[in-house]
Amino acid sequence: MQLPPPVIRIPRERYIVEANDADETLIYETLIAPPVERIERGYTLDEVRYSPQLRDRMRRVDVDSVTFDTGSWDVTQDQVSRLAPIADAIRRAIERNPNEVFLIEGHTDAVGPDIDNLSLSDRRAESVANLLTEEFGIPPENLTTQGYGEEYLKIPTDGPERQNRRVTVRRITPLLTGQNQPGGPPPR
Repeated sequence: MQLPPPVIRIPRERYIVEANDADETLIYETLIAPPVERIERGYTLDEVRYSPQLRDRMRRVDVDSVTFDTGSWDVTQDQVSRLAPIADAIRRAIERNPNEVFLIEGHTDAVGPDIDNLSLSDRRAESVANLLTEEFGIPPENLTTQGYGEEYLKIPTDGPERQNRRVTVRRITPLLTGQNQPGGPPPR
């Protein structure tokens, strides 16, 4: 499936929100925001997972408050509490609409073989999703995960870069349902 990239008409810092620099309200508003462009139809989960142009129609939160050691998918104990604002925003969205689905995306830096980075990024996404469920009570049926390896570097470099070893979160419900067009009413 090939779509053109979306036309982003909002400031970058409202489209890609850095968790470290955002308060709970901004994180919540980002996660419940409508698509940045009209969604023509509902898409399958695989179409969403494997089409960056489709995913890019939804705003995202870069969870830069949690990064990973090289080769690790463990969230260190001191970082677990940093997921609280993300969990609170997801919980509020689910209270508003119990059918919300959030994609937890795992990423790596450019060090190591591609196949290893894909597996590692999957584990990072799963690790964060598990923590959101186990530590913060987010229902697992509202979360899905996907690793992208080194495909979407935050900092373009071939070397080790902690900021690239991260996860991002975005609500994908409108992509799956084909509803909640820009400017439309929120889901009920």
